[in-house]
Amino acid sequence: MSDTALKTFEVPDFLAVTLGLIVFFLGAFLTRHVAFLRNYNIPEPVSGGLTVALITWAIFAWGELELTFDLDTRDSLLVIFFTTIGLNARMADLIAGGRAILILLALTIGFMLLQNGTGLLGTILFDLPKAVSVLLGSASLIGGHGTAIAWGPTIKAETGFAAAEEIGIASATLGLVFAALIGGPIAKYLIDRGKLQPEESDGPVVGLPYEEKEEASEGINHINLMRSLLAVNIAIIFGYIANEAIAETGLKLPLFVSCLLVGIIMSNTIPKLFPNLPWPARTRSLALISDYTLSIFLAMSLMSMQLWTLAGLGGPLLGVLLLQVLATVAFILLVVFPAMGSNYTAAVLSAGFAGFSLGATPTAIANMSSVTKRYGPAPLAFILLPLVSAFFVDLANAFIIRFFVAL
Repeated sequence: MSDTALKTFEVPDFLAVTLGLIVFFLGAFLTRHVAFLRNYNIPEPVSGGLTVALITWAIFAWGELELTFDLDTRDSLLVIFFTTIGLNARMADLIAGGRAILILLALTIGFMLLQNGTGLLGTILFDLPKAVSVLLGSASLIGGHGTAIAWGPTIKAETGFAAAEEIGIASATLGLVFAALIGGPIAKYLIDRGKLQPEESDGPVVGLPYEEKEEASEGINHINLMRSLLAVNIAIIFGYIANEAIAETGLKLPLFVSCLLVGIIMSNTIPKLFPNLPWPARTRSLALISDYTLSIFLAMSLMSMQLWTLAGLGGPLLGVLLLQVLATVAFILLVVFPAMGSNYTAAVLSAGFAGFSLGATPTAIANMSSVTKRYGPAPLAFILLPLVSAFFVDLANAFIIRFFVAL
């Protein structure tokens, strides 16, 4: 295929969202009919998104057409999703999880060192510049596409390695695929091995149990749904204002982090100030909004992956990523699960840790959601992991990346 023959087409935003919905239903169809996907808790958006990504790769290879997607609405869905997580947070859970947050943060920092050490081993095995280790480690995996893109030019300038930018993006893409595929099986293994049971919960946090999806669940009607949407919108407005104020101090936070924090504040003050005011926290209507926004976000993220960018990097990239997957699974089974309590919540967190350590926080939440829909709720897991993965990790990762680059 010649470069001159290659045509490109950008799928506009509205159509991209519509395709995201179709991709979700494709994944739901596959989950119902493929036992492996169902038994090992592979999220519907993952199976559907990867299928479409393979189709777009085939179109690129044989149709000489590169499909790209306008993802503006996808990013808005992420903000809405994290706002619902904040609205579901209760101070009692945060206080109970205070020690667990510190443990999970310490584990994550330790894992980032291990991840970059594994990347360094990969550069030695495949004779690559040692500074490229971070692009095969925490810059692209825990850091994701954004961090990989930010550090790629720096590594290229320092090492003269021409493929630095491409290998960072490709590593983030392949890591996202692995992250979406291994979390569910890890949780299933831990839960089945230990016969673990969920604790009692007063309502769902993300999504509804599978048996409730095909019927109208109690508590969901147009009034409750609109009440939940209003609370989400108000939290986002104040989250945006807070984000602008924080930016004025010189500290830049993603908008979804500010909205998450505002949601936490609202849910722990408004019900106390106005006890007779219906509040949507832990309701099925808010869980439905969480499930919708997360599912479409993840479906759009995975269907838009340009898998053909991996082909030219071949063996070295795949070899190092397989090392990273093995290191991740071993770390979760031997360190994360025992350190977080060896209980049901720890098993759900293990699925989430696989998701964000190789992919991204939404992948982690999707992994955990898929597990809890099958086995039962784990509210604390949905509070702990976003606070660590979406807030603290980026700060720690910046220092760790600089340390390894200096080596």
